[in-house]
Amino acid sequence: MLPIEQKSIAYLTSQFSQNGTVELVTIRPKRGELPVIVQEVEAIVDRGLDGDHYASKGGKRQVTLIQAEHIAAVSSMLGREMIDPLSLRRNVVVHGINLQSLKGKQFKLGEAILEHTGDCHPCSRTEENLGEGGYNAMRGHGGITAKVISSGVIRNGDSLEPIS
Repeated sequence: MLPIEQKSIAYLTSQFSQNGTVELVTIRPKRGELPVIVQEVEAIVDRGLDGDHYASKGGKRQVTLIQAEHIAAVSSMLGREMIDPLSLRRNVVVHGINLQSLKGKQFKLGEAILEHTGDCHPCSRTEENLGEGGYNAMRGHGGITAKVISSGVIRNGDSLEPIS
């Protein structure tokens, strides 16, 4: 039997079986365009990703992240073997960790420290990019938004580590 302190929600939400791993890093230099794949990008405190059109002072949507596992789920709901992650317009694709478990937490992504700021909901472009039903397929699977707390480089293959 677990000790009482290990049964609390606070304890349970602080436990992770593994870190996540970055699969893809992108920026969108211009609004309305598909993202561009980069091998690495500088995350700038209180601004966002260098070269991304969302990079601006303040704001809660400085970086967007999505799970590779959710991309596979959306593909399945659309009856496709795979969808192009660029069509989802997120900055970082990770696998191996539940991004929703980061709610209210800071996490290290590569050399940068980010903080979960909310869910990244689909928009009308989702339907345009994925076709009929794309918006509904993405609901609940759009990933999260984050702000940059401490600057650093984010690279493909980097680890996403929750901070206690």
